[in-house]
Amino acid sequence: MTIDLSSFLPVVLYICLIVLVIVFIVLGIRLIKVLDKADEVLDEVNKKMESVNGVFNIIDKTSGFANNISDRIIDGIANLIGLIFKKKKGKDEDE
Repeated sequence: MTIDLSSFLPVVLYICLIVLVIVFIVLGIRLIKVLDKADEVLDEVNKKMESVNGVFNIIDKTSGFANNISDRIIDGIANLIGLIFKKKKGKDEDE
């Protein structure tokens, strides 16, 4: 009752291959479940971002309006200061 090595190794390899295939099938099923959950989370995040997107647009428009007003005020002040210094230079040259 001796076991021949040439008949024992293929049996061991087939058993290991069957176990490996089963492990890969289980891992594949779990991976599919994880990807489905991640997809659901991403869908919820996209829905929430779309609902908040309107608020961000309002903030963007408001900040753009405030930026335009501040730019106009600063340009007006700069022009006023430029006119004041320009008049002083003109008076100095005339004298």
